[in-house]
Amino acid sequence: MEFYRSHVLVCGGTPCVLEGCKGVRDALIAEVKRRGLDREVKVVETGCLGPCDLGPVIVVYPEGTLYQKVRVSDVPEIVEQHLLKGRVVTRLVGEAPQAGVVKYEEPTYLGVQERIVLRNCGVIDPESIEEYIARDGYRALAKCLTEMKPADVIEAVKKSGLVGRGGAAFPTGLKWSFTANADADQKYILCNADEGEPGTFKDRLILEGDPHSILEGMAIAGYAVGANKGFIYVRGEYVLSIERLGKAIEQAKALGLLGSNIFGSGFSFDVEIRKGAGAYVCGEETGLIESIEGKRGEPRIKPPYPGTEGLYGKPTVVNNVETIANIPPILLNGPDWFRQFGTERCPGTKVFTLTGDITNKGLIEVPMGITLRRVIYEIGGGIPGGREFKMAQTGGTSGGCLPKELLDVPMDYFTLPEHGSALGSGALLIMDDSHCIVDIAECFMRFFEHESCGKCTPCREGTARLHEIVAKIARGEGKPGDLELLDELGSVMQVSSLCGLGQAAPVPIKTMLKYFRDEFEAHINDRLCPTGTCGI
Repeated sequence: MEFYRSHVLVCGGTPCVLEGCKGVRDALIAEVKRRGLDREVKVVETGCLGPCDLGPVIVVYPEGTLYQKVRVSDVPEIVEQHLLKGRVVTRLVGEAPQAGVVKYEEPTYLGVQERIVLRNCGVIDPESIEEYIARDGYRALAKCLTEMKPADVIEAVKKSGLVGRGGAAFPTGLKWSFTANADADQKYILCNADEGEPGTFKDRLILEGDPHSILEGMAIAGYAVGANKGFIYVRGEYVLSIERLGKAIEQAKALGLLGSNIFGSGFSFDVEIRKGAGAYVCGEETGLIESIEGKRGEPRIKPPYPGTEGLYGKPTVVNNVETIANIPPILLNGPDWFRQFGTERCPGTKVFTLTGDITNKGLIEVPMGITLRRVIYEIGGGIPGGREFKMAQTGGTSGGCLPKELLDVPMDYFTLPEHGSALGSGALLIMDDSHCIVDIAECFMRFFEHESCGKCTPCREGTARLHEIVAKIARGEGKPGDLELLDELGSVMQVSSLCGLGQAAPVPIKTMLKYFRDEFEAHINDRLCPTGTCGI
């Protein structure tokens, strides 16, 4: 076994990859070797560290110094000053409040995090099963197979209060019980990693940073419900996620952690990857199932539900990436431990992606029930450029749009719907006062019109009509009654559309009409865009 006095972790999440992290990694490896430090310093490419807009990001341990926006040209100075002489390169640690020696475990602007899902992201080499095992990886699976009955596993998940993190918030343990109680010769576990919601990239970074946690969670689910086969349905554009998942599957099989007779328990479980073709509607569980079966990605009429009649007509559990990543720590530490986090009604944490007009963009994990104000101003660093906060869209493009009056509303799966919004996929889009609500609405509705699969009339015709009306208002061609028509049409779509796409498409419009109606009225009555965005 080799021991090193320093480890340099290079963020290998997609945002940092796009900024050139691999070049920085290679330069670090070469420079460390050139200076004769390769037996003392190890360079590791890891998963997402969180501050995605500051990439490439590296952390030097044991000090925990975080360097941001590192370029290849900075590498010699980091090696010379920090790794050789022990001096922090202060120009690369950022400005206040991040100045000084910033420790990754508790960065000033991410101090309220509780990392359960992201426990290994940015800490281990995601392509090393040994490092995952060193962080208690596969211990939960071993505990389930050697100490617990399948019913005990389901009961533990039920007691934890975990609900689906993909947006629907259905109780995970209850969903598992439907499949466990179904009588069939074959059952399946599906991991929904399609993630088509604009502004959402949490699942991608979980897969890239900790792929083994998904394999372990799926195997536990398989044991609990009696399934021996799993599929991970990944958006085809997620090249790095697919690559790392493939390596993780090979490594787990090589060590007997996937395959036949795992831990000598008699339980067998295999996982395969299926690539999606980029259809937003395939994030809906039955549309996903249709796609895996080689059919056109369209939602099925329910019932029957996948729990009893899913993939190839067999009982099937479909869980989101984030949901599955919660499973190993819950089973390892117990449901009471999990309930220490979050709220009574909604235990645990939520992974969010911060985008838009906010100082600190990136990936965070915080307790359920945290307020928008804390996320925006304590974690996100506030609104840049001296502008005022105007709106936050929670849950991605299909989520509600909340004004400053609701900054102190707890964010969980049960409270936000009371205000017309939803936690959804965890995307948080922050907008300042320079943006026009009508222009934003037109953009959202154009997206939904494009992504509707066309199977059901309410969604096919409704999304097109919503877009048409909003586009006319944006051009200054709106007329009295348009706003009432938008609201009524949205209500009809919500109760009559076949799947979540048509049901959720009106949500942003309805919340905009509720909280920002004056801007729509200005476009219609005064032929005026208050921000000057629409050019009327």
